[in-house]
Amino acid sequence: MTDRAPVSLSPEDIAAVKSWVIHEDASVIAFSKPPGLSSQGGRIQAHTLDDLLWAFARSNGKRPDLVHRLDRDTSGVILAAKTKPAAGFLGKAIQAHKLTKTYLALVSAGPEPASGDINVPLVRQEIGRESYMRVAAFDAKGAQGSRSRYRTLSASEDGALVELQPFTGRMHQLRVHMAHVGRPLIGDVRYGGALTAAGRAAPRLMLHAVSLTFPHPEGGERTVTAGPPDDFRALAAVMGLVFPPQADRN
Repeated sequence: MTDRAPVSLSPEDIAAVKSWVIHEDASVIAFSKPPGLSSQGGRIQAHTLDDLLWAFARSNGKRPDLVHRLDRDTSGVILAAKTKPAAGFLGKAIQAHKLTKTYLALVSAGPEPASGDINVPLVRQEIGRESYMRVAAFDAKGAQGSRSRYRTLSASEDGALVELQPFTGRMHQLRVHMAHVGRPLIGDVRYGGALTAAGRAAPRLMLHAVSLTFPHPEGGERTVTAGPPDDFRALAAVMGLVFPPQADRN
């Protein structure tokens, strides 16, 4: 798949990335990415998930390639293609918006209304070495359309568990959209999220990719799911929030 130079991995690195596999077949491999791990690139001098894919290199030097990304602090389902035809097929599917991504997030208060559609243009801004997305007028220079759907699954005095679905793939889209409706994600310092909930410090950006449905290169559709990690579950429990069965996938 890739012609880049191999990355040297320790036995611990290899064991870790193999433990994150939640689905594998001849064409694709899906992982439940832990929080704190960059998908690709980044300025932190540590292995990324992309680096760790060398653990699956074949004897001919080819290895899987990621077909999309998650933010460093976002946990959950991420997909890689194992062959060049699969990568091309999935790339076209992404461009045609044929992947259905579902996320869970924790916010400090329940959205009003409890569910809805957010459809606003976004524009990218560079501030120093950091990139941000901002809501913009539809005719603003560089503005791109973006749309997401949210639904409250559980609420308490301390906040809410919401389900999010992006219909477009803009950078930080879900984070900016929830901030736009006055409900930034807990732990999201960049977009105004609270740093604590129910008296407990947020361990990170509280966003988890719980499922991904995609057209499979070999035909039909596949859905892969990953239950929320312990840090997400623990903060939700302290907040008095309950996971509905359909959101508590493992």
